[in-house]
Amino acid sequence: MANGIRVVGPKLAASAAILTDDALSFVGNLHRQFNSTREQLLARRAKRQLDFDSGKMPDFLPETRKVRESDWKVAPTPPDLQKRWVEITGPVERKMMINAFNSGANVFMADFEDSLSPTWENVVQGQQNLIDAVRKTIAFDSPEGKSYRLSPKIAVLLVRPRGWHLVEKHVLIDDLPISASILDFGLYFFHNARELQQRKTGPYFYLPKMESHLEARLWNDVFAAAQTALKVPHGTIRATVLVETLPAAFEMDEILYELRDHGSGLNAGRWDYMFSLIKKFRNRADLALPDRVQVTMTVPFMRAYTELLVRTCHRRGAHAMGGMAPFIPNRKNPEINEKALTKVREDKLREANDGFDGTWVAHPDLVPVAMEVFQKALGEKPNQKERLREDVKVVGKQLVDTHVPGGTITEAGFRNNVSVALQYLNSWLLGNGAVAIFNLMEDAATAEISRAQLWQWITNRAKLEDGRVATGELYKQIRDEELQKIGGAEQGRMREAIQLVDSLVLAREFSEFLTLPAYRLLE
Repeated sequence: MANGIRVVGPKLAASAAILTDDALSFVGNLHRQFNSTREQLLARRAKRQLDFDSGKMPDFLPETRKVRESDWKVAPTPPDLQKRWVEITGPVERKMMINAFNSGANVFMADFEDSLSPTWENVVQGQQNLIDAVRKTIAFDSPEGKSYRLSPKIAVLLVRPRGWHLVEKHVLIDDLPISASILDFGLYFFHNARELQQRKTGPYFYLPKMESHLEARLWNDVFAAAQTALKVPHGTIRATVLVETLPAAFEMDEILYELRDHGSGLNAGRWDYMFSLIKKFRNRADLALPDRVQVTMTVPFMRAYTELLVRTCHRRGAHAMGGMAPFIPNRKNPEINEKALTKVREDKLREANDGFDGTWVAHPDLVPVAMEVFQKALGEKPNQKERLREDVKVVGKQLVDTHVPGGTITEAGFRNNVSVALQYLNSWLLGNGAVAIFNLMEDAATAEISRAQLWQWITNRAKLEDGRVATGELYKQIRDEELQKIGGAEQGRMREAIQLVDSLVLAREFSEFLTLPAYRLLE
């Protein structure tokens, strides 16, 4: 143990290069400086949830009106982040990273969060993969003899650390687990900041799961301290924030303001945003959402959220990034493929027409589809920040208007939630956090929607369209039937996944994140 910092995870091939004394001292100092604030902000989240439970609805903050109404802009966008038409995302897994870099996308977001199962090996090896990627030496040779190398032209790298609510149990600071956010950010920044500068790019990040501008202020303070500690110029870091919680939607201006020296944009994190709305209104039977597939981007509350995001970003000189297209191309079924690609095109066309500067995809085959849409919409322009969308006037009530025209809870939707939750958690416990299920790329966000809807429907005794009431008994019956369809309980870690989903769906109290109890089962 050096200076109160202990690595209790097993020693791995990459440990010596990643977990050096200097690197651990760097992240340990950041943790000691900022962890108490992190814990206070998490307690503040819990207090706000009590307000939601008592029937209070969120609204724009009166105390920050001046920030919303005054004129200011975020720092100028670096040259290599001006054009972000298509961003591809995926876990910090070696082969998937190389494919993403080579996909033709403008940006690759390498993920320690929702698409990564945070086993100790995945976390440490992920940092090594990033070091190799920054230096363009990353390579992979598959057991089948296939070779993966970087192309001459690759996507710009952004990194997503884990959210403020998570810890890394394999590194202890003064005998307590380190903040996973600080570990992921700190190790990447420590090992790569100067190298990135020399290569005429920079340490660029995506920040997840924030619920307030105070949490953005904490990130900004961490950035400032990290840059000072390594003698990196203030403002070198650039961060794009995923607006993927309901409270954050009411604080977009304030979040950009807090990060203005380091801010570069906001992203419409649609799946987590839907989960957050379900979570915040979990005890409100009158606000329960219908089947996930019926909650499209054109329903009132999603429309208000995305239009407000574009207006806010462009007024502040920031990029407005569209949401994820999770479709996984089915090369064996051209009919399914073409229907899905048509939906993707329509979705991306709506985003481009609304003023978004770019969008997300989950699979390399979708890059050309999205790229074509933005090429037609923007032509020679790298972005469309000049479109200020002053026609958009969003009031607080629109962001919480959960009415979905014609929306229903169906047996098919119930079954899909059960099957996705079980299949995803089995895969997650086996170390894979990005999983193709029913031709969609599922990650922790979509699994969260599945189990949260089941809990909300059962707890509030919601009615299915056929008149049946959602109950624990109905869940158990459908769970057993769906298990048989996907191969039974003996595969992989399915028995643990079943116990976990049961405990999340049937509990009296709602669990804030499924990854918290699931993480206890990971090595």
